[in-house]
Amino acid sequence: MKIAIIGLGLIGGSLARTIKLHTDAAVYGCDLDPATIEQAKLMDAIDGELTDDILRECDMTLVALYPAAIIKWITDHADCFRPDALVIDCGGVKQVICETIEPIAAEKGWHFIGGHPMAGREFSGFRYAKDDLFDRASMILCPRGDADPEVLQKARDFFMDIGFRRVQFTTPKTHDEMIAYTSQLAHIVSSAYVKCPLADKHRGFSAGSFADMTRVARLNEDMWTELFFDNREALLPVLEDLADRVAEYRDALRDNDPDAMRRLLREGREIKEKLSEN
Repeated sequence: MKIAIIGLGLIGGSLARTIKLHTDAAVYGCDLDPATIEQAKLMDAIDGELTDDILRECDMTLVALYPAAIIKWITDHADCFRPDALVIDCGGVKQVICETIEPIAAEKGWHFIGGHPMAGREFSGFRYAKDDLFDRASMILCPRGDADPEVLQKARDFFMDIGFRRVQFTTPKTHDEMIAYTSQLAHIVSSAYVKCPLADKHRGFSAGSFADMTRVARLNEDMWTELFFDNREALLPVLEDLADRVAEYRDALRDNDPDAMRRLLREGREIKEKLSEN
């Protein structure tokens, strides 16, 4: 089996290392940075640099770029995939990608599935790639409604074989709605929280809560800005909803109303306990 990986940053590099660890597949990679390609070769994460000729021989292509770059790269190479090849992107939003690429795949005769590996770190780049980054993680796949069941099974088996805990099939719209809450909103909250003037005085006064709240504030602002605006329709409502709910806690404190605060905290605790049971 030959696999192409486009973009050897944290996600693409970790996919390369993970695939080499768990399978006998030949992995070929490309990246804008020649030094990254050489580093990936030295670490045996890839078997060689990807060329268009090799791409035409690949059974599977994983595209781990920013959303706009994913669309451009796949569109530019639409004639380089074998008719039976499987192309899966790894972008953090799905509607804008799937709506553009699915018609191209249908026209050219190769298979496309929108994908999103639910794993990451607060650091970016190949040097932070790990061969266990996806251990016990969830892989989200957003296929067309009329996708070939054999292709879906192939994709599911592949990701389970390299260490993912589960493969979640859903629609691009549902993906974007859920990710707005579970991922994108968390990054905004962390970024806003760490801007408090007291943050630079935290040493000696902070523990796990501070570390948890600030971890994802160390982000790639170019990538996350693109993700936020690609998913603006889903992200804005959950951000506004959070602002409204935070205001309830503020109002209870401002109005010197401990009963209201106790109720709000109890509601949050009970919801968390229910989530922990699932």
